[in-house]
Amino acid sequence: MNHIENIPLVRKYSPLMCDILLELRNSGEYCDVILRTDDQHLFNVHRAILCSCSSFFRALFTNGMNETTDQIVDIHDINGDIMNLIIDYVYTHEIKLNENNIFEILLAANQLQVLELFSLCENYLHDKLNPENILGIREFASFFFCKKLYEQTQIYLLTNFTEISIKSEEYLELKLEQIIDILNSDELNVKSEEAVFDASIRWIDWKIDERKKNIVDLLKCVRLGLLTTNFFIEKVKCHPYIVNNEACKPLVIDTLKYLYELDVDTYQDLLVQNPIARPRVPHEILFVCGGWSGGSPTSAIELYDTRADKWIQLPFNDKFSRAYHGIVTVNGLIYVIGGFDGMDYFNSCRVFNSQIFQWNEIAPMNIKRCYVSVAVLDEFIYAMGGFDGHLRQNTAERYSPISNQWLPIPSMHAQRSDASATVLQDRIYICGGFNGQECMNSAEYFDPKTNQWTLIAPMRNRRSGVGVIAYRNSIYALGGFNGSTRMTSGERYNPKTNTWMSISDMYNPRSNFAIEIVDDYLFVIGGFNGVTTIFNVECFDDITEEWYDAADMNVFRSALSACVLSGLDTIRNLITFARQQILDEQKSKNLDITNTDPTQPSIMPVGTLSAAVGALSATIDNIITN
Repeated sequence: MNHIENIPLVRKYSPLMCDILLELRNSGEYCDVILRTDDQHLFNVHRAILCSCSSFFRALFTNGMNETTDQIVDIHDINGDIMNLIIDYVYTHEIKLNENNIFEILLAANQLQVLELFSLCENYLHDKLNPENILGIREFASFFFCKKLYEQTQIYLLTNFTEISIKSEEYLELKLEQIIDILNSDELNVKSEEAVFDASIRWIDWKIDERKKNIVDLLKCVRLGLLTTNFFIEKVKCHPYIVNNEACKPLVIDTLKYLYELDVDTYQDLLVQNPIARPRVPHEILFVCGGWSGGSPTSAIELYDTRADKWIQLPFNDKFSRAYHGIVTVNGLIYVIGGFDGMDYFNSCRVFNSQIFQWNEIAPMNIKRCYVSVAVLDEFIYAMGGFDGHLRQNTAERYSPISNQWLPIPSMHAQRSDASATVLQDRIYICGGFNGQECMNSAEYFDPKTNQWTLIAPMRNRRSGVGVIAYRNSIYALGGFNGSTRMTSGERYNPKTNTWMSISDMYNPRSNFAIEIVDDYLFVIGGFNGVTTIFNVECFDDITEEWYDAADMNVFRSALSACVLSGLDTIRNLITFARQQILDEQKSKNLDITNTDPTQPSIMPVGTLSAAVGALSATIDNIITN
């Protein structure tokens, strides 16, 4: 296990009170019982103080048995050094945890029911989780029934599985049943099923002779229908563990049939309950709300299911339509800031609880802000610039979700509406916009530590309605309106050199679009292309320096905003509801089709597809063996 340094925990009780209690213990004053451990360490203590922190001692000293009056009480299965640390904690509410004592202290705290210390130990181990130690700590938590710690390690394992499967030697020593349990999980966080296949092969390779017979069990855990046809043909079907394994042939045949059907019918819904193609639960989703659509503002909500590559429209629309607003998320709550409904400019703000699917009003901003820029830093929400119906603003303010209060911060150097903001290295960057006379290329950042704005190098292009996002330690500014045209171009800012450089162009020109990072890809969503509002989505990979098409939204919209909800606990209910809604709609459509006039032609001739699959099956044996 990796080294874990000593970290003093913060006192929660009055230091004076703790000092007095410790002094009484050290002097023996008023001590009324001696605790004796198996290794014969003796501890003079006060029954009342131990009872105040431990239900174990409270029961022991009040049960009417001998321990109630005995001068010496034996404590078993805890050594003297650990007992001394726990008693010191009871008296001082201070302890030092390290890799040498953490597990013994946790077990002793559990045995003695010192619940606050037990919780501190669980939190300490959670903070120290990494790909190399996660499986060992998970096994410990399971064996000793540390429920909270086990749940935390399970989420960490599912969230970081790919890295763990590559870096962890403990992973290679797991039993077959444990591997199957992990790989079968719907909540396994993998960008591609290739990672699941590779992890399976890596586990077998560790002990080839003993494990290669388990390939069919592991292959059943891979959602083979979600692999690309090329990967399946070139890497899976031809793998030495699979190619001559009779038990694998049915899986290979079923997958080939499914992939062929998918090629024939590219519209096929991935959310159908097909075991080999059922998408796993994403750990991040894009959430889009509002915008300008069909000539007026909308309140429509959509989320992007990254694993199904599908946008799903939700029935939880806010009662207020708005565009040119901001959206951010803090602790799983989604905040909608400012905007415009076609008539009124808003200072009002709303919050959506993604757990209970409910909208509520929060405190309004001090200033109306349409075309507002928003960002989150240290769980504070920042709203900057915008248009109040009369003036472009250089003012900015900050919201505390805890106090439900907006307070002003220093004004920016420039008036900006239609700008965009992001956070990098504890600074809030805002770029571009419109000042009332011209589109802007200037940019600046706010540092909460110094409470001031600082100008940085201007962008290479003027950009109003720009999208700005922090991505791989750089600031990206994309698209926008330069005063004459909507742009496809983008540029990247390096904070170390204070310079901008161009990046690859997007496929679509766009301004007033949404921008976010999901699964380490930069997504641009919707917007206005100079002619019409669009629903197109594309994503950028900084490693390949290339743009890729992603699934289109259901609703054409510009002047929208998006945020990312992350973490299983946060999105589990929402994604489950969204997917069930799609399945219910699909069942309803299928029911409608079966109830139509049988004399009318079907939308898609099923016989044609069946014939094609039948023709394919005749050659499958050749495909498998060649």
